[in-house]
Amino acid sequence: MIKYITGILLLGSIVCAQQFEYVGTNKCKACHSNSKKGAQYKVWKETKHAKVYDLLLTDKAKQIAKAKGLTNTPDKAPECLECHTVGFGAGGYEIKNDEFWNPAKDDRKGKKAVKRMENLKNVGCEDCHGPGSKYKKKKTMEAIFKGEVNGSDFGLLKVTEETCIKCHNERSPSYKPFDFAARLKEIAHPFPDDMK
Repeated sequence: MIKYITGILLLGSIVCAQQFEYVGTNKCKACHSNSKKGAQYKVWKETKHAKVYDLLLTDKAKQIAKAKGLTNTPDKAPECLECHTVGFGAGGYEIKNDEFWNPAKDDRKGKKAVKRMENLKNVGCEDCHGPGSKYKKKKTMEAIFKGEVNGSDFGLLKVTEETCIKCHNERSPSYKPFDFAARLKEIAHPFPDDMK
């Protein structure tokens, strides 16, 4: 059942990524650092999600990758990157020929790719809330908050248990039974009540 759900979620994320692009956590930081608005970026920065890419660089990760028979180091293995980066394989950058994100057609020299890679490390905002290319603008977010438009029409997703089990599942070498409600509290970063 989990494999079926994961397959559906992956298919959905591919469709979503075709319409909406991942912009990286730094784009979110611009508006979500204000303490009057809940300082969501600061809260995220203190979570394990904000540091998860660096785990791929550890000796332990290399041992796990070797034991699993992976041919790449964890920081280059698609099996690892899909849960340790934002929008892996979507938004114009993907793994080909055992290399990290290759440049999109409009980025032949790869300059955009290198800059974007740094901004797409770790589990970021868009892994849970959807690719932000269409909802990143202040006017769009204000309209969503006021109920004038539907956030999902702009790629903004509600976090559900299915969002989390894309990575928190038996395929993960560090998997532990997953209690969605408890884990959600660990990473909660809501807007203040007076903004809702």
